[in-house]
Amino acid sequence: MMDSRRDFLKKAGILSSLAVSLPTLVNANTAAESFNMCGYAAPKIDKVRVAVIGLGMRGPGAVERLSFIEGCEIVALCDKHPDRVERATKIVTSKGLTAPKAYSGEDGWKSLLKEEKLDLVYICTPWDYHTPMSIAAMKAGNHVACEVPIALTIKDCWEVVKTSEATKKHCMMLENCCYDFFEMLTLNMVRQGLFGELVHAEGAYIHDLLDLNFAKNGYDNMWRLRENIKLNGNLYPTHGLGPVAQCLNINRGDKMDHLVAMSSNDFMMGEKAKVLAAKDSFFQEFVGKKYRGNMNTTLIRTAKGKTIMLQHDVTSPRPYSRLHTLSGTKGFAQKYPTENIAFGHEFITEQKLKELYDKYTPELVKYIGEQAKQVGGHGGMDFMMDWRLIDCLRNGLPLDQDVYDAASWSCIVPLSFESVEKNCKTVDVPDFTKGAWKNNTPVEITLKGGGNTPIRSRSAKKENIQLGV
Repeated sequence: MMDSRRDFLKKAGILSSLAVSLPTLVNANTAAESFNMCGYAAPKIDKVRVAVIGLGMRGPGAVERLSFIEGCEIVALCDKHPDRVERATKIVTSKGLTAPKAYSGEDGWKSLLKEEKLDLVYICTPWDYHTPMSIAAMKAGNHVACEVPIALTIKDCWEVVKTSEATKKHCMMLENCCYDFFEMLTLNMVRQGLFGELVHAEGAYIHDLLDLNFAKNGYDNMWRLRENIKLNGNLYPTHGLGPVAQCLNINRGDKMDHLVAMSSNDFMMGEKAKVLAAKDSFFQEFVGKKYRGNMNTTLIRTAKGKTIMLQHDVTSPRPYSRLHTLSGTKGFAQKYPTENIAFGHEFITEQKLKELYDKYTPELVKYIGEQAKQVGGHGGMDFMMDWRLIDCLRNGLPLDQDVYDAASWSCIVPLSFESVEKNCKTVDVPDFTKGAWKNNTPVEITLKGGGNTPIRSRSAKKENIQLGV
């Protein structure tokens, strides 16, 4: 296990060095005086020029969604495999839009950053590339939106933070679950005091990916299965953590202080590898590996004495769940298995829940929610995230998720591994805000100063027809 960890850390270090070696087009001296990116409003960008890197699992959907947003121009696409770039290009041109410039090959992304004039780099690659690509993109003068997690080591979390501060470029992790409808409802209810003082929250990523992780034509070079060998901890914390962290005002009035983590043994992945290898020699290299345990449970305590429970299980055959549980001094909310809210010992009726939706759904969701459902992406939350990002950049507004969120939500990956490896030892959570959390203000969920970014029609023949925005 220790050998695989050393190989992983060595690889991460090599990849990070790639970002440093790229030409610096703006002054990105990470030793510069710290600048607080929380609440930072970058200069307005009327037309956001975007490059999407990584066109495997998540990238094509991002291209599709971004192509619906006016004021967003997809100028370049990149993937290691040229056929993926070709397919994604057709998504853009099928809507009557100009074909983006194509980049491919292992180093295509580096050529893209050198040659293209961009505003935003949208990263959808395997996890190992997130940190070096994000750092290089910011140093090249671009804002960054990156799929989760932003980094896999504490060192890389700090490097991403320092680079964002030095360049004054946004680095937003694309935690789409923050934009799900029940999560947004409960966030606003928390802000309105309906739950009283939050005491405890729970989040999770419980999703049976066993067959997909072992699928030969799934993740490129079986990269996600390999991640389940590298680290025995919570490999995917942000889907559950992001929404509850916003409810608890983490990095904006409170901070995560320390954690403990425990993992079960692996009861399925090792056996799955043996069964598959008996029929197909392709899987032989995965036999005998020490896989991450089925279930990881991580407990976090905040500086103000709140607690968070996170769970991660992508192996066991059980229904999907992100938990999203909030427990306060006046009320309780829980998303899975069904959406429920209580202000006492019993859940409210379905009619009362509807009334809460009508009254407390945030302005952002009321404005864009139905259009987001039409465009799609996990029921609309992906598109709401993308539209909100572009609208904030176009209007010079702070982003809903900043680089400190990216780092603190992602750092649970290595910290949970460290705690598990040391027999559930308590591990401190770094303060990536360097004390600024005490005065940082909560995320804004209104449309104040923005909300003026239109959406293109789903039909290329009706380019001027908006979807009711």
